[in-house]
Amino acid sequence: METQQSRVPLHTLPLGSTGRVAALLPDAQARRRLIDLGIVDGTEICPLYRSPSGNPKAYLVRGAVIALRTDTAEKILITQN
Repeated sequence: METQQSRVPLHTLPLGSTGRVAALLPDAQARRRLIDLGIVDGTEICPLYRSPSGNPKAYLVRGAVIALRTDTAEKILITQN
């Protein structure tokens, strides 16, 4: 069983490492958008690239590359693999 302490926000995951989605914390509209993008509990996610300004970052999710801003990524809790 995972503890609450083992969950970290997605935006803290280092480039090239992987994690699994443990929880989604955004408001209803943003949560729906993330679910539509395939970001659901248990989904493996890997940060690939960071823009020159650091925001947004590109993530590999279910074979697709998507860009998420930090304010969205911080509301996605993951467990590191």
